[in-house]
Amino acid sequence: MSKYSRYHTPSDFVIPKTMQALVAFGKGFENLSIKEVPVPEIGPHQLLARVDAAGVCTSILKLIDQGENHTFLNGWDMKRWPIILGDEGSVTLVKVGSGLQDRYEPGQRFAIQPAVDTDPINHRERYADVESMHKCAVGYTLGGHLAEYIVVQEEVLKADCMLPLPEDDMAYFAVSMAEPISCIVSAQDRNYHIYKEGPHGRRIPKLGLLGGGVAVVIGAGAMGRIHAELALRFSPKVLIISDLEQERLDRITATIGEKAKAKECKLICVTPDKLEEVVKAESRGRGADDIILAVGINAVQQKALELLATGGVANLFGGLPKGKHILQMDALKVHYQEIKFVGSSGGEPSDMTATLEAIARGDIDSGNYVAAVGSLDNAIDVLKMIKETRIDGKAILYPHIKQTPLQMVDHWDQSKEIEFLEQRLGV
Repeated sequence: MSKYSRYHTPSDFVIPKTMQALVAFGKGFENLSIKEVPVPEIGPHQLLARVDAAGVCTSILKLIDQGENHTFLNGWDMKRWPIILGDEGSVTLVKVGSGLQDRYEPGQRFAIQPAVDTDPINHRERYADVESMHKCAVGYTLGGHLAEYIVVQEEVLKADCMLPLPEDDMAYFAVSMAEPISCIVSAQDRNYHIYKEGPHGRRIPKLGLLGGGVAVVIGAGAMGRIHAELALRFSPKVLIISDLEQERLDRITATIGEKAKAKECKLICVTPDKLEEVVKAESRGRGADDIILAVGINAVQQKALELLATGGVANLFGGLPKGKHILQMDALKVHYQEIKFVGSSGGEPSDMTATLEAIARGDIDSGNYVAAVGSLDNAIDVLKMIKETRIDGKAILYPHIKQTPLQMVDHWDQSKEIEFLEQRLGV
């Protein structure tokens, strides 16, 4: 029996007529509101799911800023057709359309990959240029997770973005964390190195960081810290983390220090003024085999490129703002030292599946990156905190609990989640 069965079982689902949701009526914070809205009716090829937990994603700020000009909205009139936000979450099916009852049943749990790689199927007339739309997104024109219930539309199913869990008893928050973590799984797969068995062996490319090499992560915000923990999957000999804030570096040592030691990886956390010296010393002058730039500052990225070893890879994970996005490339190093530059933007269903499996195996402790928990009514305040950089990590909101002040946490786990829910659901 699931640890969560006390909250709901397929036989006792009672679907209300209305629900709370974070709704956007246009661009700007003034057009955001927690509203009581009808629980959507579903069509024969749609699903209705209860949102058990939802993350508040930084990318929502771009939507708030751009409104209908956002790529995923493509002219969608938000005043006329308001949208429910939220691209990260853990869901349980509560109702299955008549045309899908041979494939799904109430009580099944899923994660949803929000970047849906297919043309719009529903409401095509609402887009300014629907012929240019080859991708749509959950939390944009497809209903989002920052609500008590979410409709899983035909687009999501067509693109195979409904992902079953490797373990049915996974914590709600951990499933919700799979989406942001999957972006890093995707990014690290972009690194590759060439292997040869002897002088006459064929060159064989292998995805990921160099095993036994020197890896560097620059930037120890939440995403940089996730990069650091996931880098251990590749067993680098040395893992160097650099950040201006000593508190962040100390947090990395506390959270993954023992894991690094168990993998016989030397973990070193340094401030930027010492980075070059440490890289040279630990690599015996060769440089870094992998550099992950988890900070979007032009000068920092430019300087870091000088630290690459022969055959090294620079992963430009932290996006640079327009107008400051041009980096100078040393073509001689590309030619003679075979350095490489890679990048990515988000993940896809395979990355989410790999991430869910990594969480279930314990390759990463997703609770290390939860900074706050609360109820749905905290959503707008959390977005403002993100915009003002007053939160360093993910806020997890539970849409079905009563209004609860946002609670800051250093770490979150399943036992804490269960106690939190029991207290607020009266179970």
